[in-house]
Amino acid sequence: KYDKGTSQADRTLNMRVIGMVLLTGISRIRGWRVGTRSPTMSTGGNTIKELAAFERDGSPRMRFAPSPTGSLHVGGARTALYNWLVARQEQNGKFLLRIEDTDLARSTRESEESMLADLEWLGLDWDEGPGVGGPCGSYRQSERSHIYKEATDFLVRAGHAYPCFCTEEELETKRIAAKMAGSQVAYDGTWRGADADEVQRLLESNTPHTYRFRTPKGKIVRVDDRVRGHVEWDVQATIGDFILLRSNGVPVYNFCVAVDDALMGVTTVVRAEEHLTNTVRQLLVLEALGFKEPSYAHASLILGSDKSKLSKRHGATSCGQFRERGYLPDAMINYLALLGWNDGTDKEVYSREELIKSFDLSRVTASPAMFDDAKLRWLNGQHLRSMSLKRLLPLAREHFKAGGLLDDAETNSAAVNDFIKIAATSTQPKAELVTDMVDLTRSTLAYPLLETVKIQDCNEEASVLAKTVTKVLDDDFISFSKALIDSYDAREAPPFCYDAALAADANPSSVLEWLEALGGRLGRSKKNLLMPARIALTGKTTGMDIPSQLKIIQCAIHANCARSICVSIDQRMEILRAYGGSAPCSFDGNTTPEGELEPKRNMNLATFSKLRRVYESNRRTASDDITMFEILRNAYEGL
Repeated sequence: KYDKGTSQADRTLNMRVIGMVLLTGISRIRGWRVGTRSPTMSTGGNTIKELAAFERDGSPRMRFAPSPTGSLHVGGARTALYNWLVARQEQNGKFLLRIEDTDLARSTRESEESMLADLEWLGLDWDEGPGVGGPCGSYRQSERSHIYKEATDFLVRAGHAYPCFCTEEELETKRIAAKMAGSQVAYDGTWRGADADEVQRLLESNTPHTYRFRTPKGKIVRVDDRVRGHVEWDVQATIGDFILLRSNGVPVYNFCVAVDDALMGVTTVVRAEEHLTNTVRQLLVLEALGFKEPSYAHASLILGSDKSKLSKRHGATSCGQFRERGYLPDAMINYLALLGWNDGTDKEVYSREELIKSFDLSRVTASPAMFDDAKLRWLNGQHLRSMSLKRLLPLAREHFKAGGLLDDAETNSAAVNDFIKIAATSTQPKAELVTDMVDLTRSTLAYPLLETVKIQDCNEEASVLAKTVTKVLDDDFISFSKALIDSYDAREAPPFCYDAALAADANPSSVLEWLEALGGRLGRSKKNLLMPARIALTGKTTGMDIPSQLKIIQCAIHANCARSICVSIDQRMEILRAYGGSAPCSFDGNTTPEGELEPKRNMNLATFSKLRRVYESNRRTASDDITMFEILRNAYEGL
């Protein structure tokens, strides 16, 4: 208690000093001010005045504080990114990772590990936190309960908090009565001014209780948010006396967040707009404990295509899902930064270094950001195509192996390395995702000639593909195929077509020279040469250039990769020979044990689009080609 002659300023200073002493005396905290040694409470150590006068060095201390109750959502990743960018803009800036795991029912260590892995994948390294340590003791809230109890005890002694013995049943009755009366649903203060002797008796009898914050009446809380501008709340009209500690001793979110932000020296709190209303409670706690408040920046929500909050129903929303689908961390960082921020220019593709240099919280918009899958995919393609070979090849190896292209091979042999290098560099210019490189390579290794030649139609409404195939077939494709086979049999094709060991170092122009020489003998112009040659050699009308595809095929043959789907050049010639009717074929080009998929109708654009959606929705659940084949066949038959 204070003497009547003590001024308000002196009482405030005394409360602040007491709070500092209580909080700095916690053994698990090495320094309540970051950068100091553990203050000793002996007369020979730091004095109270010295503790109160200590100031931070002004460097930004940013934090990301996820709750480990699921995977890392793109919204959380953006929050982490914005904090990380601010911290990295100054030499002494620090990025803290704090795990807010006080929700004991939902928090799991598996979820925490998953989030840490996603942050590491994104390249958002932290200076203090799990696995790194730091001057603030533990960075998991579940291991800091003693700190929150010390802070609660101080607030009770200072008159800012009090025990509440209302049961859950009593509180529910009060909530129902308030709703029926049309009044504010808030705690009515039953134990706010309770008799001290009664409170003490209940405490001594271990009656279950919570601790509530004594909300000041008539208080207006104001904050100048760096994104949303000036915001203020009428406390009495907004909240009641809110809980600090539950009856089981677990602190409530807003209480432990405020305490930790202060003890960890957080200078700016950057988080999502949905946390804005939490700020009023946190500022009240900080003021009562005598701590200086950090600055705040509340970024806008991220919306899906239907303008509702981004969620699982919109498709992939977690970083892990995007990683599995072949997105690059640099592209994700680039895109997440643009979800609510720009530097005032039309620039869209940024490196990490450019983002660190350009990012400014003052240019973060308060308007909701729309998540655009197509834009993300486009950005990913920009980063993928500019990626150096040194960075590309390990990614390609990882996804080729996951995609079943390396299962039949010694994955570290020189031949496998050549296959990965040739396939990766050939598919890179056409790919937007790393998984596109897998799909393009898989498509190259297959030979769907017999399916392709059936896609023809003379009707006016025929698809572009059908018209293309029909035009090629009508241009004496059979005679051209026989001439191509004869030339191949005469060993006029480039040497690597016969000896797969030569494919990795082969000159691609040798393939075009061979085809052009053949075309010259047949009197075919280049315009009437390359498409029939493409269909004859690759079995398709689209894809990479012919030389690149032949090199990939031969490299796979030499490395013994993807044997279940790879059709060699010799086998292609046998299929082509059978199609022309010049010889029986012992190999039908089918690489699945279920047999050839016979089209029931022309493959028009609408049918293709439906099958593509089926493929996209199952590409991560179908573990092998046989499973995917069954899924697509059933979908096709149901059209």
